Amino acid sequence: MSGQVVSLGCRLNIAESEAISGFLADGPPTVVVNSCAVTAEAVRQSRRAVRRLRRENPDARLVVTGCAATIEQDAFAGMAEVDAVVPNADKLKPATWRPHEGGDLGVATEPSVNRLRPLPSRGSGTSHTRAFVPVQNGCDHACTFCIIPQGRGTSVSLVTAAVIEAIARLEGVNEVVLTGVDVTSWGADLPGSPRLGDLVAAILHAFPALPRLRLSSLDGVEIDPLLFELITQEARVMPHVHLSLQSGNDMVLKRMKRRHSRHDAIDLVQRLKARRPGIAIGADLIAGFPTETPEMHADNVSIVRDCSVVHGHVFPYSPRPGTPAARMPQVDPVLVRERAAEVRAEVARQRRDWLQSLLGTPAQVLAERDGTGHAGHFATYRVPEGTPVGSLVTVTPTRIFEGILE
Repeated sequence: MSGQVVSLGCRLNIAESEAISGFLADGPPTVVVNSCAVTAEAVRQSRRAVRRLRRENPDARLVVTGCAATIEQDAFAGMAEVDAVVPNADKLKPATWRPHEGGDLGVATEPSVNRLRPLPSRGSGTSHTRAFVPVQNGCDHACTFCIIPQGRGTSVSLVTAAVIEAIARLEGVNEVVLTGVDVTSWGADLPGSPRLGDLVAAILHAFPALPRLRLSSLDGVEIDPLLFELITQEARVMPHVHLSLQSGNDMVLKRMKRRHSRHDAIDLVQRLKARRPGIAIGADLIAGFPTETPEMHADNVSIVRDCSVVHGHVFPYSPRPGTPAARMPQVDPVLVRERAAEVRAEVARQRRDWLQSLLGTPAQVLAERDGTGHAGHFATYRVPEGTPVGSLVTVTPTRIFEGILE
């Protein structure tokens, strides 16, 4: 084993982890934990991963990087299992991963800056059936619950030419996923302030044979007119929009410092579905945010119905030290977990009805390694035995078994 990278958290981490794997290919035995800090539980999971991997790899160099390692650098550096901590700003520098004389990890000497670099070809999705291509990093917003800007810095966009170059290096990939911390802010820091729609249009023009282009989580208020047009009218842009909703209650949204209202979210989904009826909606939702009352929670449950959320990421709120929300009046943790379960149950109901509606309808499915695959709307299908991994196959489901269309 020359290098093993364990990735926790977001799709951006997945893409960066594959790049790090390439840097480790010819080096000494090294285990890397690419940590996540989106919740307090994510940080705990990162620490558990460190301890487990040390037990499994007693003789390897163990390095921690990622958001948790950047925000809580001293805490991770103080773990007996850890040999080195690499902040986010240094983890995509090849020199970081080259050992110096004496075997110490070579952290680059140039100042750490929040600059987005094109990932090397190893970051092309070589261990996945789709390719995750980071186009943006960092965030300029100040949501009161979020610690990630402290780990990722301000928003930085990868220029269009570099994105095109990164995709051109991919081979045999039928689906490209554009990722980032705040993807819909892409372009705001570039000359002329292009919008994400401009980037998507440029990719589609440059790669007319690319079958599928998917977008990671979007902030609805930043969906520009061209992007809306492409999402709803371009067949190669997948009919799957994952929205960063966070709450269905206006007062909670205000206290979160979100920039949309409940009405804005519902109106956007209605317009998307009017233009592309088969589009599937996903959403991030936080249950039990500080000051949340039963009535506010009811709005959180009903937004799932009103926006037809069939792909839900529901997070029970947990305070992150250093964020404004951590200083607000907290909801009892037991109640937080109960409310999260109720929101998840509503998502499950919406999803069951949606999957039922897909029976008997042919869908083009991208085959995964476990005998399943995902359609454009991201429902999971069973693919015929022997289907090559990463290929596209048409499946007409006749039943649902354990949440999978067969």
